[in-house]
Amino acid sequence: MTSRRLFLETTAISGVSAALLALTSALQAQAASPKRTRQPVLFIGHGSPMNAIRTNAFTSALSNWGKRLQAPTAILVVSAHWLTRGATGITANEQPPTIHDFSGFPRQLHEMRYPAKGHPELALAAAKLIKSNPSVPTTQWGLDHGTWTVLHHLFPDANVPVFQVSIDYDKPGAFHYAVGRELQALRDQGVLIIGSGNIVHNLRATDRGTPDSKSASRPWAQAFDASVKAALDQREDKALQAYLALDESAKMAVPTPDHYWPLIYALGAAGDTAPTHVFEEFHSGTISMRCLQFA
Repeated sequence: MTSRRLFLETTAISGVSAALLALTSALQAQAASPKRTRQPVLFIGHGSPMNAIRTNAFTSALSNWGKRLQAPTAILVVSAHWLTRGATGITANEQPPTIHDFSGFPRQLHEMRYPAKGHPELALAAAKLIKSNPSVPTTQWGLDHGTWTVLHHLFPDANVPVFQVSIDYDKPGAFHYAVGRELQALRDQGVLIIGSGNIVHNLRATDRGTPDSKSASRPWAQAFDASVKAALDQREDKALQAYLALDESAKMAVPTPDHYWPLIYALGAAGDTAPTHVFEEFHSGTISMRCLQFA
């Protein structure tokens, strides 16, 4: 698999200067437009890239979910597959490329494109909202598979602009939660915020022959997923941020936090709303496909 990390330099970001010049007028135009309905926050357990070309209970649930959502002005995705260090990146592309950040999959998957436009103005607005970290608009990234494989089912026409916000990987849970809190104001501008990862994600322990199921998984995977569900329902946000103390199964369920942190961004952006559990299933025995909506 190709590298998922992009190390940003705040002094050398291409393609942003012209966009910054247009930011003031763009934000003024947005302020003059009618107020939009507040958008929800989603967390999606995205699983394998193969879900982009599969028809299964998960992809059917995404398709039906998309039909129930009010069309947003734009979509902001925090994906497990864009990791940075020392800064938070925000894609400011006019036309973000589809990134195939994987290898060894069928040609059909590698040839897929998700041709959604970007939204540089809202991306720059997001950068201004982030106070917890240096925020860096960039054209060095596009839509990675944590984004386009799920949007392919949620919004198959690719007719809603999309931009991504990176995960500053070395920071603790409280940091990711704070950035999510800072971004939540975008919801009132019609931005649908999505965290895309997996609550339980241990690829080294997968059982490839295990059927997709709510219960067909390792006991430690079930235990951690259940602990997270209970903490979410009670909005025990601090416990969820400090996930290693949440359950003794945490180290097996989350050997690295890249797929877990998107949940914390979603939690921060959600305000105080309790989640609806839209989908609950395990793939390959150790990948929780749990999906949530915070109204």
